Amino acid sequence: MRDQVLWRKTGRIAALLADRLDIDAERALDILYNSRTYTLLANPDSGLQLQSDAYILTDLLNELEA
Repeated sequence: MRDQVLWRKTGRIAALLADRLDIDAERALDILYNSRTYTLLANPDSGLQLQSDAYILTDLLNELEA
C-alpha cells in the first residue's frame, strides 16, 4: 500500500510542477525523480509523505531555486 500512496503522490506533485513551470509531465517527472526532495519523499522515515502536495511542491521549488 505504501508504494501505491507514493506513486499517486509523485504523480500529483509532478502534475503540479508541470503546471507551475509550464513544462510537460515527462520533464516534470525527470526533475522530481532527480531531486533531493524526491529522495526524502521516497524515504518513509523522513515524514515527507505525510505532508500535503502543495507543501512538497514548495519544498521542490525552493530546492530548484537554490
